[in-house]
Amino acid sequence: MLNFDYYIPTRILFGAGSLNKLDKISLPGKKALIVTTGGTSVKKYGYLDRVIALLKENGGTEAVVFDKVLPNPIRKHVMEAAGICRKEGCDFVIGLGGGSPIDTAKSVAIMAKNPGDYWDYIHGGSGQGKPIEGGVLPIVAITTTAGTGTEADPWTVITHEEKNEKIGFGCSATFPTLSVVDPELMLTVPPKLTAYQGFDALFHSTEGYLANIATPISDLYALKSIELIGRYLPEAVENGENLEARTQVALANTLSGMVESVSSCISEHSMEHAMSAFFPQLPHGAGLIMISLAYYTYWAEKAPERMTKMAEAMGADTAALPEEKRPYAFVEALRKLQKACGVDELKMSDYGIREEDLPKLVENARHTMGGLFTLDPVPMSDEDVLKIYRDSYR
Repeated sequence: MLNFDYYIPTRILFGAGSLNKLDKISLPGKKALIVTTGGTSVKKYGYLDRVIALLKENGGTEAVVFDKVLPNPIRKHVMEAAGICRKEGCDFVIGLGGGSPIDTAKSVAIMAKNPGDYWDYIHGGSGQGKPIEGGVLPIVAITTTAGTGTEADPWTVITHEEKNEKIGFGCSATFPTLSVVDPELMLTVPPKLTAYQGFDALFHSTEGYLANIATPISDLYALKSIELIGRYLPEAVENGENLEARTQVALANTLSGMVESVSSCISEHSMEHAMSAFFPQLPHGAGLIMISLAYYTYWAEKAPERMTKMAEAMGADTAALPEEKRPYAFVEALRKLQKACGVDELKMSDYGIREEDLPKLVENARHTMGGLFTLDPVPMSDEDVLKIYRDSYR
């Protein structure tokens, strides 16, 4: 019997120029903590100043800025920003930038209203799994990249920098109240980051499509997201000022967040989180790309129908192939997409990962986010995981 639970309460303003609506849209408070990166892009291109000005025009809404977030955000900054949020009396939190500041904003929204340490509430690893009893501040997401889909889901991924634990977490209260997806803000993202982020969105959708909790609704979102990324990501990488390509990749990304809201990531994300937990200089999307060919080759014979459907969404003519080869057409389409986006030569060794490190990555993936392995189409052994790492290593 078919059963599923659909819940995505976020209001999404999507499209070129949608940031300009921020001066009139109903906001969830009167004083915002704006959480953004320690990089220069949101300031260099004027996005931060625009947001502050639009907030002020919207009934005099005030803003305080926290601008230390790292590409792989850490627990220390969650706690620091939450302290500032409480001290300044902010009544909602804005994540401005890519997945890192938006994820951090969600975690800050939790800790601004709950005692103790953020890891007290984390499930997995050394987290204590305590209930969130103090509530969560409202969250607004303003995304300047197309990668994590976090504007359309409740999930936040933070690393405990002292324990090498990178864990996803969230609840119904960490869905953004409002999200702004304005592709004009994405025109300045460099080619490599565009590619890394696009593949992250792709894998949210492919994993969500393979997950054993996938639903007819998540399937619709996932296949459309896969199709759009396969078609438009190379152009967005090659010609970042192409607004149509940026818009279609942004839509694919938002759809991938919806996939994550009604289905889930599976073990591929656990495996990459282990990689970037120990090697935080590794961009998340790049890590996913590194293991993806071996990972999806593994699933070709274990989930053939779904792999074939994903290949078709990527534009593969599977009808021309023998039936036993059709699932592998997705792997070949993925290989071609990586080459088209200039990310087919990524190496673990370039980021300091040694072959002898691979067994500890297996252990960490199980220890920190073992729950995602239970959502795989069929159970995967530690030996299987290690083989995928080894087959991917160079």
